[in-house]
Amino acid sequence: MKGRTIILDQIQGREAAALMVDGRLEDFLVQGDEPAPGTIYRARADRPVKGQGGMFMATPDGSAFLRQIKGLAPGDMLLVQVTGYAEPGKAIPVTQKILFKSRHAIVTPNAPGLNLSRSIRGDDERDRLLEIAHGEMAESPHGLILRSSCAAAEAEVIAEDIAEMRALAEQVMQDSGQDLEKLLDGDPPHSLAWREWVEPAEIVTQPGGFAEHAVLDAVQDALGTEDSLGSGARMYIEPTRALVAVDVNTGNDASLAAGVKANMACARSLPRALRVRGLGGQITVDLAPMPKKDRRTFESALRAAFRADGEETALLGWTPLGHFELQRKRGRLPLRQVLR
Repeated sequence: MKGRTIILDQIQGREAAALMVDGRLEDFLVQGDEPAPGTIYRARADRPVKGQGGMFMATPDGSAFLRQIKGLAPGDMLLVQVTGYAEPGKAIPVTQKILFKSRHAIVTPNAPGLNLSRSIRGDDERDRLLEIAHGEMAESPHGLILRSSCAAAEAEVIAEDIAEMRALAEQVMQDSGQDLEKLLDGDPPHSLAWREWVEPAEIVTQPGGFAEHAVLDAVQDALGTEDSLGSGARMYIEPTRALVAVDVNTGNDASLAAGVKANMACARSLPRALRVRGLGGQITVDLAPMPKKDRRTFESALRAAFRADGEETALLGWTPLGHFELQRKRGRLPLRQVLR
């Protein structure tokens, strides 16, 4: 099947969304039991963590952890937003820098200014979008970022999106309550798919869409550890409690360039493999043998691949044993943790 298809369905009784590109599962979102990123709480400062510059916070959903706590004392009430998923047994990661995200607009409380995505080019288009932004954000104390999707959107749609996010931001930020409370839920998978998967695609919403479009088979493959890299090469992705281990194997290819070919294929495939499995944290890649002179080429390919990925990932470099290390934001729940 050629082209992009977005399928909105359920799996094991959970809301889920799949993005298929040319018949391959490119992304997968599934509802978990933990608070989703974007959730906003009225929380209470509980106790500082010495040596880490952080504070444990009390929320209706349990303990949260906040960094950068200058001027914050135990007992203080404040608004915080969930930034990702915690490892099992750890506190929910939160921030005071609250964002209200939609398909076209991001409203930034306490950070005034109107900004456009760098990918939006052309003076006429930028002027058009800034005119819309000024019209909708006039006299607002909040800032605004217009996302890259605005370049293909009609003015009325953008204006409506900005107005909805501005109204939501004003409602939440004017909160004056004094009890622990969840003020806003993070986006569930169907809403998140609408927000983030903005390129043109066929939309499938009928029940049973996952079975009809081979999503269930692709998810079953993603629950495993093995990914094909072509020409017999394989990549094995195995999460442990400490880190995610990735092993690259050349298979039956005995040519001199086998290692380089397998490693370059790994560079192109790794973001998708981690994304659909919902894996983050510390990642160590054990590459196939290749000359040191080819490391720079591998790094460039890896950096380009992650640049197109939505999750924040830091490329940390090489270890003395020749492994490559990454640090990836835990923006998804591990697929194995959600689906049994």
